[in-house]
Amino acid sequence: MEENESPQLTKDEKKLFEDLMPEDLNEILVHGVNRRHFLKLMTLAGGGMLAWQSAVAEQVLTRPFSALTSSDFSPANIENGVNLSFKVNGAAKKLMVDSRMTLLDTLRERLELTGSKKGCDHGQCGACTVIVDGRRVLSCLTLAASCEGRSVKTIEGIAQGNELHPIQSAFIKHDGFQCGFCTPGQICSAVAVMDEAKNGEVSCVTEDVRQTASPIKLSNEEISERMSGNLCRCGAYPNIVAAIQEVHSGKEVAQTWEFRG
Repeated sequence: MEENESPQLTKDEKKLFEDLMPEDLNEILVHGVNRRHFLKLMTLAGGGMLAWQSAVAEQVLTRPFSALTSSDFSPANIENGVNLSFKVNGAAKKLMVDSRMTLLDTLRERLELTGSKKGCDHGQCGACTVIVDGRRVLSCLTLAASCEGRSVKTIEGIAQGNELHPIQSAFIKHDGFQCGFCTPGQICSAVAVMDEAKNGEVSCVTEDVRQTASPIKLSNEEISERMSGNLCRCGAYPNIVAAIQEVHSGKEVAQTWEFRG
């Protein structure tokens, strides 16, 4: 769907939403089908539906996902607009955003960089972690407008072309991800932790916070503390620590799991 095109539903699609999601119908007619509607329809499609409903639901669900979002980001439709110029993964970007728009929403909705995940949207889970001017930040709590003139690196910019970052390779080796939802934030945070240690930045578990030596040698306890802002519901923490330790120390860490043939 083009940026200024109004959402269009077929007669059958309109009847489908009238029958299954009447409380959402007005919003869908005005703004189109968004991710929430899409997921809700998927859930309903998993239950018992009439044959005609199933056919129409399949028609909606198999559309290109870009056709399911009809937000109009033209300057005339942006409230409190501010012009934003910054670099994202090394590429210069210029766009107008609502002054209240977060960096996370800007990356996902405006720049289509969906690697950074929206988990809690309250800065508590770390799934949205990105690196701004070399420092890790929670993009769901960072206003896009505050990134004017700055450099942002997302999970999409961690690898160099087809060559994975050592942290990414170590995550694969040590199974540092399971469902994968938190992985982009975990990897961005891990890359930043490596830089923090290299720069001699201490944490609350550093034995001597007055030390001036640089870099800092990270223990497993140090890594766990520094990564504590990134939550993993699958519980892959030991594997994540092992992956970071292997890259940080340069010494091979034994795997704690095996493929079964």
